[in-house]
Amino acid sequence: MGELTTGADDTDLMEAPEGYLEALGPRFLQAMDLLRQGHTDSASEILREILAEEPRLPEPRLELARLALDGGLLDEAEAQARQGLGLLEAGGQWIDDLPEATVQSLAHGLLAEILRKQADRDEVIFGEPERLRGLLDEARQHFDKAARMDPDNEHAAYYASFLGLGEESGEE
Repeated sequence: MGELTTGADDTDLMEAPEGYLEALGPRFLQAMDLLRQGHTDSASEILREILAEEPRLPEPRLELARLALDGGLLDEAEAQARQGLGLLEAGGQWIDDLPEATVQSLAHGLLAEILRKQADRDEVIFGEPERLRGLLDEARQHFDKAARMDPDNEHAAYYASFLGLGEESGEE
């Protein structure tokens, strides 16, 4: 497990007992094993327990966002994904098994997918055109950023291309 670094707000972590974050690692891996076995409720419970102990960990948030997306809970998925992405962008990557750009690419792609699914809702499609446009524009920006951060992120690259992004996006 990597170290959690969240900037100026991590004073509580600096005062935490030695091994505090490392002790959460096996529980996170247990949750990932449960997810692979299809035990989503048990995995979700463990992820929420981890976040109750340390809410500044982005990876459990992103896993909860994925679970909420898969369950059609798009508002919860968006909230978790935004929090997780914000923590990652602040330098809070916890698990250092993957390069930072890859993890951030996956987080941007996840948020983009959530926004794209929100744009598919009937109340959005048949509602205010500005809301639909806003969701699609933001989804495009996140897919584009994900594709640029990690050229191996084929899902993001597909949607960035499919949605006609390419060079026209000026977002970083």
